[in-house]
Formats: sequence, C-alpha cells, structure tokens
Amino acid sequence: MTHAQVTWPRQAGPLVLRPPTREDLDRVLAWRNRPEVTRWLLHTTVEPDAFRRRWLSAVEDPRDHSVVAELDGEIVGTGSLEVIDGIGQFDGDDWRDAEGLIGYLVAPDHAGRGYATHILAGLLEIAFAEVGLRRITGACFADNVASWRVMEKAGMRREQHGVRDSWHAEHGWIDGYTYAILAEEWNPVG
Repeated sequence: MTHAQVTWPRQAGPLVLRPPTREDLDRVLAWRNRPEVTRWLLHTTVEPDAFRRRWLSAVEDPRDHSVVAELDGEIVGTGSLEVIDGIGQFDGDDWRDAEGLIGYLVAPDHAGRGYATHILAGLLEIAFAEVGLRRITGACFADNVASWRVMEKAGMRREQHGVRDSWHAEHGWIDGYTYAILAEEWNPVG
C-alpha cells in the first residue's frame, strides 16, 4: 500500500507533535482516566496495558497518525488521525480519495489554553498537506461545547446533529455532533 511519509516531530503552535513512546503513554495515563477527562469520552476508562498496546501498534500502522503533544518536555495532550475509506470505496491501494477521522484530548491541568486547537490544526496539516486526504471528520457530544468550538475554529462545519445517537456512560443516550472539512476548504494557519 502506498502512503505518504509524515515528517516527525512537527510544530503545532507552541506544541511539538510526534508519535508516542511507552514513556509518553505512562505520562498520559496519569491523567487519561481522571473524571474531568472521561466526562466527554466514549470509553470512560481504559485498561493501561491495552491502552499502551493500541497506541504503540499505531506507530507502525500507515493508516494511523496518532500523536502526543508536548510542551517544554511535558505531554499536554494527544491527537489521532486515522485514514479510512470513504463511503462506497473499497480498501484499495490508492489513498487519493481516502478520508480521515480526527480526535484530540488535552490534559485537564492544561485545558483552556488553546492546545486542542493547535493539535487539531497540526492534524489537519498532516491530513491534507502530507497524507493527501480529501476529507476529515470528527465527532463529539453536543454538550461538549469546548470540543465543537475547536472544530469550528479550524474551519470544520457541523454536518450532523444526531438526536440521542451517542451513548454516554453517565447520562445514557445523548445528542452528538459530527463535523467535517474538505481539503479544498482547509485554510492552513500560518
């Protein structure tokens, strides 16, 4: 399968984005399962060994561009970019029409400083400028105002408001939003 080589590490505002190491993931696990983080996640808690295995296997997967976000040697967040086939597209060897799914997470001690915006901007640059994807989507709970504002700041548009389509561990079925952006709509921030 042909795929683009992504340049690591890379700047995203004040952050450095790069593939994770086992040590990085141990530092992420220090805050990943905290209630203020899990409040907005589908998987509210993760088993540490399974979490490490999944993230470390992603480093070798050409369709996965998961990153840690580092600031002055501290891991302040994570980001994920997974390459997927578009609807009606088969698993071929040409990514010219492939899409991507994005996600981001910021350590609670670093929330509210714009780091999610920088992580998302960095992921969009990887997706469009290096990997050559045509479309990126992301989703969040409708009540997660901070998350959907990050996607809107990045130029993504709300394409779906799913009524009670998202399972929340504490609240049951709640509304969810899906956002997207096409390569030709992307405006890299400089």
